[in-house]
Parts: sequence; structure tokens; C-alpha cells
Amino acid sequence: MFSPFITHAGSVREIMFKVLLALTPGIAIYAWYFGPAILISITLASLTALATEAVMLKLRQRPVLPFLRDNSALLTAWLLALSIPPLAPWWLVVVGTMFAISISKHLYGGLGSNPFNPAMVGYAVLIISFPSHMTSWIAPQGMGQLELGFIDQLQYIFAGLLPNGVSLDAVSMATPLDNLKTHLHSGHAMAEIVKEPIYSYLGGRGSEMVALAYVAGGAYLLANRIITWHLPVTFLLALFATAGLFHLADASHYAPPLFHLFSGAAMLGAFFILTDPVTSPTTIRGKFIFAAGAGFLTYVIRVFGGFPDGIAFATLLMNICVPLIDAYTQPKVFGKKGNK
Repeated sequence: MFSPFITHAGSVREIMFKVLLALTPGIAIYAWYFGPAILISITLASLTALATEAVMLKLRQRPVLPFLRDNSALLTAWLLALSIPPLAPWWLVVVGTMFAISISKHLYGGLGSNPFNPAMVGYAVLIISFPSHMTSWIAPQGMGQLELGFIDQLQYIFAGLLPNGVSLDAVSMATPLDNLKTHLHSGHAMAEIVKEPIYSYLGGRGSEMVALAYVAGGAYLLANRIITWHLPVTFLLALFATAGLFHLADASHYAPPLFHLFSGAAMLGAFFILTDPVTSPTTIRGKFIFAAGAGFLTYVIRVFGGFPDGIAFATLLMNICVPLIDAYTQPKVFGKKGNK
């Protein structure tokens, strides 16, 4: 190559498409271990997101097709669908997606102006408003009392009907994080809890493989320079360090750090949620502070809070801090002396 070395900045559409592509390994593993219901949720969320985006653009008197084609609405839909139980009723997916796109995104001016991650706002609204529906997770293949086929899952999502004689408890179970918290509060020790079949080597059975697939997707984004290492690495180190300190203090009541890395939405949050360029800091030092705070808050909410996972609320709490973080981490202007 010869100078000048001018790089081509990818368009929003291209960047969003690559992020969607990076999510596909995790979705494939998810469907393999937990059934095709997640594909139904993603499809429903995608259609709702595109329809809501079009309506909001019309109301705001903005061109519809250019913004529909930038894939940003689809990314919000996919992240939200991956954050809620795959057997969630259809209206739950629709309500969450509509709120994420219309309120969290367009109410603040659309893509590039929203201070909060839209998908996490949608998730927060759903888990606060409909907690019972947000805690019924489908059991991994081979672990439920009964496995539902595609038609059965489709029928339950849209009609709330299960095969005769089958209850929801027979096909669903608590997440590894929720199950761990419940048993610890009941006085059981870690060594006893992790012997249950829901747990595997690193985290929950099946969910740890989904987490590894998200890592592969994150590596693809890093290799293509869609994201930088600062946010995901700092977040994972902060979560690992916080969990490690508590585990060292009392190993019988606090899970090892690797369990927290490969359970819940830790890897999804590290590579796909916290790295949202709109709602994260712009400075390098700011990224370190933002991600470290999110990692610490995630652990605190998981262990001491009332929710099984803390990624969404940790992200939103740190989103609030972004303007302040950016204000205090701006590098000195070249040629400027002192505070003048």
C-alpha cells in the first residue's frame, strides 16, 4: 500500500449487520440446547421493531426506508428477544419491543440520541411489570420432565396452550443464577448446590455453551474493529475480580468467578450490550470506568438484589453516568495550559 492510508469507515447498516452476524452462533447454540422457541421470539421481535420504527419515523416526518435499512431496529429486537424467556407469550415480546423502539429510542430523537440502551430499557420494563412471565425459562434439552416440539412451543407462545396433562412447570425451570440464589438463601452450601443436574463445568448446562458462542461472536467483532477491547475486557475483569473476592472470603456461600462469567447474560452484555457506541463513553478512561462499574453492579444485583441477573440494570445505571464520565475524562486540549 502507498500513502495516504485512508480507512473506510463502515456505514451504520454495515456495522449493525456485522453485529447481527456475530450473534448468530449464540442463537444457533441457544436453539440447539433450548429448542426453536427463541427463533419465534426473535422473528416476532424483529417484525414488531420494524413496524414500530416505521410508524415512529412517519410520525416524526422522517424518511422511512433509509432508517429501516440501517439494521439498528433489528439489533434492538434481537438483543431483547435473547434477554427474555423464549417461551414468553407473544404479547410480552411485542410490548417490550414497542416500548424499546418508540419510547427509549425515538422519544429521545432516534438513533444516536438515546441515552439508554433501548433493549435493556425494554427488558427492565418487562421484568418489573410482568415478573412471573419473565422467570419461566425453558429447560435445556434432556432436563425437563417433557420436551416440547416446535408446534407445541408455537402453540404455547401464541395461544397459551400446552399438550393435555402438561403443566408449565414440566417444561420450564429456574435459571442457574436464580436457582443458586434461592438455594443459598435457604441455607444450602455451594458444594451441595452445584451437584444438581442444571449445573455444568463453568455455568448452567447449555447456557455455558451459549456464552462461549457469544465469546466467538465478540472475537469476530474485535477482529473486524467493530468494537474495541476496553469495554468487554474491563467488564469481565471487574465481574471476575468482584466474584473472586467474595468467593475467597466465603467459598461455601459465594459462587466462583468463572460461574458468574459463564452464567446469565454476562458474555452477551460484555460484547453486545455494553459496547453500544451511543450509550457508552467516548473516552478510553471513560470506557474503563463505565465497564468496571457495570461489572461491579452486575455482581451486586445478582447476589444481593431482587433480580436473578443484573446486566440490564447495571447497564442502565451506568448509562446515567455516561455524561458525567465523559465530562471528567476528556483529554487535555492540545496547547491548552492549566484550567484556562
